[in-house]
Amino acid sequence: MTDTSDTTPQPAAPLSDWEMKAVARAKLEAELFTLNKATVLNALTLAGVTRVVVSFDGYGDSGQIENVEAQAGDDPVTMPAAAIEIAEAVWDHAEPARSSVSLAEAVERLAYDVLEKTHCGWENNDGAYGDIVFDVAEETITLDYNERYTASENYTHTF
Repeated sequence: MTDTSDTTPQPAAPLSDWEMKAVARAKLEAELFTLNKATVLNALTLAGVTRVVVSFDGYGDSGQIENVEAQAGDDPVTMPAAAIEIAEAVWDHAEPARSSVSLAEAVERLAYDVLEKTHCGWENNDGAYGDIVFDVAEETITLDYNERYTASENYTHTF
């Protein structure tokens, strides 16, 4: 049997104005995340902080950061009071908005960005909890994510 269907790929429909803006914003957000991450990790390095653990918890359509713990080696330390500049994408703007924020606020914003990038809606329904670990020496941010859910199993037996 011979397949006579046309297998020529059809051109994709052009993106709408909104879709083009969304693509541009997503690209800018990815670039700014990398820039902001480097800025935060550099500031932590300069302050002698080696690790930051951000604990989060959310459920019932509400979620928040529960705790932020900075460490120098194995010892807990106070989060430095330094201010740094971070950048944020603004809808329909090619250039980001820049603001000076405390290092603690910048860490929290990056933590929320990590959750948004990987598990949008983490705070909804049964929610999720976990830790976001900033390893300054390794220059990494690691998300340890635990999702809650309600399960139900039904069995029907007819004899």
